[in-house]
Amino acid sequence: MKRKILRYDSKLKTLAKELRKNMTYAEIALWSAIRNKTLKGYKFRRQVPISNYIVDFYCPELMLVIEIDGRSHDLKQDKDVLRQQELEKFGLKIIRFSEAEVIQNLNGVSKALFKWVEDFEKNNDI
Repeated sequence: MKRKILRYDSKLKTLAKELRKNMTYAEIALWSAIRNKTLKGYKFRRQVPISNYIVDFYCPELMLVIEIDGRSHDLKQDKDVLRQQELEKFGLKIIRFSEAEVIQNLNGVSKALFKWVEDFEKNNDI
């Protein structure tokens, strides 16, 4: 499968680096579960600039974005919808989990991601 090159605003590079240094507890927990190709051998990156946004986690091979929605997302649901629509225009699939879900049920979140990847592989003959 050929990977698509996704452009981004170069001004976001510094902010992404800062976000990687200051991850939330939920981001750290999920990162520990998916880093080092532990999710079926797929490599994820964290705090990745894509277009005019920074996504929490991104796997280029799967064209998959994983977002963790904290309390701040409660106040900007309209912006999140527009953001997701723009990212989907690039062919990206977005999976969202709440911060509470990741913290309270990391095992369940990991299983849901594993199932998503299995379904993706089955539907794309990988």
